[in-house]
Amino acid sequence: MSDGPAAHGDQRDPWGGGGRVRHPFSVKTKLGALVVIAVLITTGLSMIAVHTKTELRFIMVFSMIATLLITQFVAHSLTAPLDEMNAVARSISHGDYTRRVRENRRDELGDLAQTINRMADELAAQDRQRKELVANVSHELRTPIAGLRAVLENIVDGVTEADAETMRTALKQTERLGRLVETLLDLSRLDNGVVPLKKRRFEVWPYLSGVLKEANMVASARAGMASGSGSHTRTDVHLRLDVSPLDLTAHADPERIHQVVANLIDNAVKHSPPHGRVTVKARRGAQPQSLDLEVIDEGPGIPRSEWHRVFERFNRGAVSRPHGPGSDGGTGLGLAIARWAVDLHGGRIGVAESERGCRIRITLPGLPSLPS
Repeated sequence: MSDGPAAHGDQRDPWGGGGRVRHPFSVKTKLGALVVIAVLITTGLSMIAVHTKTELRFIMVFSMIATLLITQFVAHSLTAPLDEMNAVARSISHGDYTRRVRENRRDELGDLAQTINRMADELAAQDRQRKELVANVSHELRTPIAGLRAVLENIVDGVTEADAETMRTALKQTERLGRLVETLLDLSRLDNGVVPLKKRRFEVWPYLSGVLKEANMVASARAGMASGSGSHTRTDVHLRLDVSPLDLTAHADPERIHQVVANLIDNAVKHSPPHGRVTVKARRGAQPQSLDLEVIDEGPGIPRSEWHRVFERFNRGAVSRPHGPGSDGGTGLGLAIARWAVDLHGGRIGVAESERGCRIRITLPGLPSLPS
């Protein structure tokens, strides 16, 4: 026998878009039963009055009392949960997201209780993210500002001279601030949805080759600036490109895809072991000019329990400490921005199975299919 939805009646999930939920004891059913019971009581007492020759006014009084008692019982069962929901909604409006409505009913009011509780959960999550945003941004800003302030104070106090080495240290902290501000601007664009896509056809191999060359140049430039300050930047990781076929083309916004690949490479390099390798792989997708991309590293990987969280904002994952000496963990926004750019294209991004390290897979839809 089937144990699917048909076996339990037509009760669809209101959050799944499957249609309206039908309840065996809905509010309409209860109100209809109240009317039927009131009519039956009045009719029954009238028949008793005819057979016993009781005065009609007594029958009317008894009928009204019985109907009022039943109505009071039904009304209380309907208004009591509404009073509770009103109290919980008032608490939520005042910023208290801890209260919940009891979900002990199987009618429309029970659905409303579930909706209010889910709303409270979502508001609590948003409030937690807002607090995490302030805490994380404050932490990320404090470190370069403190470093820059220390350099400038040493120059003003005469402890150090404003030579090239000292100014390179100050420049490094300033550029770190600039990268953080740029990341926050990308986050603002993400929330406001103000970034239009400029899709065009491009050849994948020369495009990705340019992205990898730029990543190597940025790493070398950072290493040069960091050499005078005693810190280190990852230049030991080898970047490898694997595109097949070589004439592979794609239809997407090159600037946004550059943002995706650059963030994924930066994240992979940070978590690669010394002298490790990061591979960027590109293959043809299922649709015309669609693209399957993979960024693979040889680091510790991501636990399966964290797969659904790695693209959340400010999430640095269970493996949060980079392998590179002196490297910081970043802001935790790179993967969130990568997911945003992929979502703009209508594509998919996620963590894939890998025997070693971490493998991030991206699927871009390319051109829409023509109707047959």
